[in-house]
Amino acid sequence: MAIKIMVINLMDIILMVITLYITCLPEEEKMDFCDREEEQAALERNRMQAEKTGLFTLMIGRRRIGKTALLLESVRGHRYLYLFVSRKTEALLCAQFQKEAEHYLGFRSFGEIRGFRDLFEGLLLFAEKTPFTLIIDEFQDLERINPAIFSEIQDLWDRYRQKSRINFIACGSVYSLMMKIFENGKEPLFGRADSKFVIRPFKIAVIKEILASYHARYNSEDLLCLYLLSGGVPRYISILMDAGAVTRAKMLKAVCAMDSPFLGEGRELLVSEFGRDYGTYFSILQLIARGKTTQTEVDSIIGKNTGSYLAALERDYCLIQKHKPLFSKPESRNARWKIDDNYLRFYFRFIYPNQTLIETGRNAALLELIEQNYDTYSGLVLEQYFKTKMSEEGSALIGSWWDRKGENEIDLIAYNKTEKSALLAEVKRNPKKINVSVLEGKARSLTELSGCRLEYRGLSLKDM
Repeated sequence: MAIKIMVINLMDIILMVITLYITCLPEEEKMDFCDREEEQAALERNRMQAEKTGLFTLMIGRRRIGKTALLLESVRGHRYLYLFVSRKTEALLCAQFQKEAEHYLGFRSFGEIRGFRDLFEGLLLFAEKTPFTLIIDEFQDLERINPAIFSEIQDLWDRYRQKSRINFIACGSVYSLMMKIFENGKEPLFGRADSKFVIRPFKIAVIKEILASYHARYNSEDLLCLYLLSGGVPRYISILMDAGAVTRAKMLKAVCAMDSPFLGEGRELLVSEFGRDYGTYFSILQLIARGKTTQTEVDSIIGKNTGSYLAALERDYCLIQKHKPLFSKPESRNARWKIDDNYLRFYFRFIYPNQTLIETGRNAALLELIEQNYDTYSGLVLEQYFKTKMSEEGSALIGSWWDRKGENEIDLIAYNKTEKSALLAEVKRNPKKINVSVLEGKARSLTELSGCRLEYRGLSLKDM
């Protein structure tokens, strides 16, 4: 009996040390959950509600977006168990989970744990007397371990949730798979989630605040480069800021350094997801990043019909999106594919095609190549910057327009149907290259805007 008490006290001491460590982290290491006040408040409400009856929360977001940091911050100072689903056999994974539950919760099973069902049932029973938060990270990968696990969770959750005071959080990084698990009516966990969070990159206003906190005199070039490389993903911003890479020149140099995590990040994120077909997927993403944005262009270079691959990249992996001209009909085939993730677009434009330079240590040559093409490439990213900024600041419908021949194109349209008004903009890095008269001429082709109050504007680096 004395031994048991001593073990439990030791676990409490360990938990106190971990909590103290997280509390004392430098501010830059807390970047993953800055500007997440609404999410933290909602997570705290869920935690308190779960002290009365079980609550099931779903959290989704791309890797490096800060989901884990946000969740661990939300349970700081409270009892919790964090489990990461690695790709092991069910027996090995459950043995690991059992040790962690014993170590951090003082959990003891009443019999041999042979699989996930036994473990989950034991934790639900444990929570009847001891409320705690259970976080399962990369939840979607449980299907690789044993497809029956989701049915087992559904059965046990339905049986025990009323008495079990558990705050159960399923966290996943593959949006399509998580949606399939929880929102497909044929799946066992359909309708079981009480709460859902979709964690997105930092908004542009937050990116500006972070950059200003490290470099008060930053300029538009610095801001555009940070947006171009990170897209607002906290981990990427943190890497650059912690390295003192706060200007355009320093950021590009840091990305190309021999020890830069940016050089291998794209491969690490995607190779295991794509499996043995990763070569074809990587080739398609490289072509799209180079500006080959129609299926016809991609097919002609790959040498086969890539429709199924493009569909999978959009539907299953959520890496690309099909963009159509604003006001086009749903059946229109006038579409372009685009990599919406800024880092991955940069990776497949500059890093993946130049692996030879990296492998032979010619990182300076890679940096020079990027610099040579930077103005053209960043000009396209600048268009996305203004679209994103306007979407975050207002309620207008944001998009672009181009004709079927691709000869006439309007970079940005912000259409407000209620007010019958529209902003039409030409986007250029250099304001001297903007011609509003030409923009007005292109707008005459848009009959959908007849009767609307139109505003024409040029947007450049100085407007960021």
